[in-house]
Amino acid sequence: MNVLVDSSVWSLALRRNTTNDAIAIVNVLRDLMADGRVVLLGAIRQEVLSGVRYKEQFARVARVSSCFS
Repeated sequence: MNVLVDSSVWSLALRRNTTNDAIAIVNVLRDLMADGRVVLLGAIRQEVLSGVRYKEQFARVARVSSCFS
């Protein structure tokens, strides 16, 4: 079964300083990604990208997020 991951989860995963409370959520996301079960809708991808501040980070997030469909 595939899992649609919301922008709030992506935001937690992309933060530089992940809180201890969020680590469990990020680890579940990593496991789902490793299993190839993550689905990312275009609207969610756009929302995540709109929150990226720096050009280099934007390019990296855009490239990596294009792998999920």
